[in-house]
Amino acid sequence: MKRSSFLTFVFSAVALVAVSMMDWSSMCHPSEAAQATQDQIRHVGEAKLASLDPSPVTAAPKASEVEVVSDDALEELTWQTLSDVEFTDVYLEELDAYYWMPKFGESVVASEGKAFFITGYMIPVDVDEDFYVLSRYPFANCFFCGGAGPESVIDLRFPDKSERAYQTDERLTFKGTLRLNSDDVYQMNYILEGAVEHEL
Repeated sequence: MKRSSFLTFVFSAVALVAVSMMDWSSMCHPSEAAQATQDQIRHVGEAKLASLDPSPVTAAPKASEVEVVSDDALEELTWQTLSDVEFTDVYLEELDAYYWMPKFGESVVASEGKAFFITGYMIPVDVDEDFYVLSRYPFANCFFCGGAGPESVIDLRFPDKSERAYQTDERLTFKGTLRLNSDDVYQMNYILEGAVEHEL
């Protein structure tokens, strides 16, 4: 091997090692939407840890009021539908911070209280507190760098405790009843009540 070819090979190898060792997360700066999502998840997690009331924003319907839907007739709740929402930056004294207050669109409001299935990527926020979020986007794909706003995540509320410990970015489908939250900062905007894994 010629000396120049050998030096080129060595420099290329060193450059490759240097690039692979860089901390790319330091180059990731969350968008405004992603920062709002981070804040929302943090507030809900803190509320659960502090044993604040993590119950649904709206009262769960009585068994006699629940429309029984067979799995075959269950409709899909799409992330596109959940994106029918606008956010206003509102200052909250209790947090001494700004909060993105949602105004849900007609298609989202029409979906509240209905049973659906939805597919996404798992984000285990706090396994001990059984706090799992289903996301439109994988966490590994620099979740908080992109446009992952509060409308791109849904809080999974299991009937009891989750059946197992879920792993980050497992792509799964869950069924349950959609609940909306527009004013409680200690809840996610979207909540899937009675969430259970669903086979397509």
